[in-house]
Amino acid sequence: MTPDDPGHLLTVPITSAQDVFSLRRSGQEAAELLRMERRDQVRLATALSELGRDRLGAAGLTATFELHEEGEPALAVTFRWDAGTEPAPEALELATRLVHRVRHTAAASRNRLVLEQPVPAGSVSAVRRRSLREALRRTAPATMAEDLRAQTRDLIATLEETRAQSEELRRLNEELEETNRGVMALYTELSQELETTNSGVVALHTELEDKSRRLREASAAKTRFWTHVSHELRTPVNSVVGLSRLVLEPGPNRLDEEQHRQLSMIAASGQTLLSLVNDLLDVAKAESGQLEVRPEAVDLHALIGELGGVLAGTPRASGVVLSMPDLHGFPPVVTDEVLLARILRNLLSNSLKFTERGEVVLAVGEVGEPHGSWLAFTVTDSGIGIPEAEQQRVFEEFYQVPGRHQRGRPGTGLGLPYARTLAELLGGSLVLTSVEGQGTRVELRLPYTAAGPEPRPAPHFAAVRPPPGAPGAHPSDDGRENSS
Repeated sequence: MTPDDPGHLLTVPITSAQDVFSLRRSGQEAAELLRMERRDQVRLATALSELGRDRLGAAGLTATFELHEEGEPALAVTFRWDAGTEPAPEALELATRLVHRVRHTAAASRNRLVLEQPVPAGSVSAVRRRSLREALRRTAPATMAEDLRAQTRDLIATLEETRAQSEELRRLNEELEETNRGVMALYTELSQELETTNSGVVALHTELEDKSRRLREASAAKTRFWTHVSHELRTPVNSVVGLSRLVLEPGPNRLDEEQHRQLSMIAASGQTLLSLVNDLLDVAKAESGQLEVRPEAVDLHALIGELGGVLAGTPRASGVVLSMPDLHGFPPVVTDEVLLARILRNLLSNSLKFTERGEVVLAVGEVGEPHGSWLAFTVTDSGIGIPEAEQQRVFEEFYQVPGRHQRGRPGTGLGLPYARTLAELLGGSLVLTSVEGQGTRVELRLPYTAAGPEPRPAPHFAAVRPPPGAPGAHPSDDGRENSS
């Protein structure tokens, strides 16, 4: 860098100890004008003094002050001298410890030693360069006494700064120790609380495990009880029902009207008891996992027809119409026919039992969804409906909606829970929606797998009324099917 370069500040020859004193003063003044911190000013001045004394006497020794603005701004001081002796290692080591960067280059004709100290951002400008250049040129030569006084002042300032820093460090250490004590106390408290909590969690987990085990044992015992009792009751109940029907059949020993009425009551009660026993046995099998799903091709047309025939004679209110779909031509589907029939019979029987007027409709259709195709069986009635607060509880075993919903409608509370259990066994779902006073809608969805390629016509419905003489039938009903 030449004197004409913008970054060049000053070049001075160093031929005597007084020049070294002036170099130290110039370095400290330049660092102060560039807003370096006090300790960095002292470090730069000390490094210049040590290297200047070490190089004093070298031929052609000069010192150049420059501002480097490329990259990180820095104040650079370059010593140059003719080839000959090298800097003492102790002086280089001291300078390296005091300033940011020290570079020594030895050449055939001239040696160069560069000291660089970063300056704060924003401290370099054209105005500040001119002021710095003028200040350095005005720097008066210093004597040894002045240099010693300056070093003494620097030493005192450094000691004061060091003492202030030590005091601040002591205060910070005290605060840190106090904080550490608080942290340790909090850690101890939290550890104790966590240990207490963990003990409670372990005790609770053990208690829950014990209760779960006892619940499993109780459920298994209940299932065994249902299974054994159902098996034990089925035989005598079958005997009662069979013998009652046998006595009621026409024969040589005719029964009078009162005997016939009483035996009919016995037969009907026995049939009700047999249905209850069968329901209990089926629920017990489902809960114990003894019900096996046997998928096969199912003719829905035949299945729905049989259900319609069975349900046509069930007791129901006068004028309630049972509408069953005509699925003639509907291709066979793959599912368990027995379980599907039990689900639909439960749903339809429930709807008929709780419908006083209007109709009960069974609809069958395919529902396409992104994750697969489903077969939907929907039973809709115009009955008394279920209160919203009770719509989830009706799927609890033995639960029956209190009040007028059970008046004159005997039952066990097993129909809907059993139907949902079977639906889940078949890989499907059962969803109930109802509005009190307006009716109920139950949808059974099963995975749809067609067993044949035959096309499906759109289903239509046939109305099924109670046959003449059936319980709940109106005298004017003639039992014929009418299109609806």
